[in-house]
Amino acid sequence: MPRHTFATALGHCALSWSELGVSRFELPEAMARPGDITLPPPNILSLAGRVQRHMAGDLQDFADVSFDWSDLSEFQRQVYEAALAVKAGFVLSYGELTAALGLSRGAARAVGSALGSNPLPLLVPCHRFVGTGGKMVGFSGQGGVATKVRLLALEGAQLLAE
Repeated sequence: MPRHTFATALGHCALSWSELGVSRFELPEAMARPGDITLPPPNILSLAGRVQRHMAGDLQDFADVSFDWSDLSEFQRQVYEAALAVKAGFVLSYGELTAALGLSRGAARAVGSALGSNPLPLLVPCHRFVGTGGKMVGFSGQGGVATKVRLLALEGAQLLAE
């Protein structure tokens, strides 16, 4: 799978793609690898530029990106598509996302698990989901909860102090 590593204001990120669309996104600090493509196709180069602008504070909405969902379950895809509706500066609890999907309260763990295995963090904004009462939990991306808080602060989300 082709991969392109690029610098942002918060560190190096990486995009991977297939003919169907973007399949992976790596948050800072993605390391360059032998075989990385330095001049990707125009759509990937454009997306890398949008990520750079977002990380510099010019917030972007990535809901229009063509994603390759082929390695995901239908449930994961539904969760990720619903997550795309939560815009920069806003947060929802896992329970609120579960309700928005029309699922029972008991499905919140499954929703959290799907977000925790998101191969497209930032682009599919799993960082915008918090625990009950705004608790910062559940971020498996590079840097863990500290990266989640950093992204939410960049986006102007109102965060509660512990």
